[in-house]
Amino acid sequence: MREHRPECWLSDMDGVLVREEHALPGAADFLGRLIEQDRRWLVLTNNSIFTPRDLSARLAHSGLMIPEESIWTSALATAAFLEDQLPGGSAYVIGEAGLTTALHEAGYTLTERDPDFVVLGETRTYSFEAITRAIRLIEEGARFIATNPDVTGPSEDGSIPATGSVAAMISAATGRQPYFVGKPNPMMLRSALNRIEAHSENTIMVGDRMDTDIVAGIEAGLDTILVLSGSTRASDVERYPYRPSRILESIAQAVELV
Repeated sequence: MREHRPECWLSDMDGVLVREEHALPGAADFLGRLIEQDRRWLVLTNNSIFTPRDLSARLAHSGLMIPEESIWTSALATAAFLEDQLPGGSAYVIGEAGLTTALHEAGYTLTERDPDFVVLGETRTYSFEAITRAIRLIEEGARFIATNPDVTGPSEDGSIPATGSVAAMISAATGRQPYFVGKPNPMMLRSALNRIEAHSENTIMVGDRMDTDIVAGIEAGLDTILVLSGSTRASDVERYPYRPSRILESIAQAVELV
């Protein structure tokens, strides 16, 4: 890990700052320290369901005050990617307000007729009719984009299918693989760096998953911190061919590093 204190911080949300909509110990202190030290920072999430405003409100209920401009979602990263690829394009979207709002704000037209892209995101209720429509549009030439590769999501009753699972079904039907914009694609981190005008050499990524947060950070050229308050256990780290710059028990231990 680089010797100097990072000027900029990127942090995953679930498993680092919150778990099941409850703030994790040290999260509020960590965020307060970032503000106190006048650091540039963003909270990242692969969740494309909610807008940053929605997420800010939900986090406030958890006791974490994070302004919407400090939240970067896979939906925002996807919209930024598409705006760069084809400004003013069109898309058929399977997703919720977080994704449709981001695409609208990027100048995209949402349509079922001859779209440039089919964009798949997270939704609470995947429609068979919508999936069928997506398959046919891809067969007709629309390019296939997905916000994130997560195959399952959490619910009170256990795991539920997520974007990656539905993308696999569409791929099986069409023979076309999607381009995933969210983590572990380092593009999501690079777009976040652009958002706060940061450089990789003075930014650090904090996450709880080796296979998304940490590998994305490494591939984007950032120092990385793995916290053990989420998905990854200390014994899991040796299974991977790469290592984080530092391993901490929780975000509480990162406060003194800010």
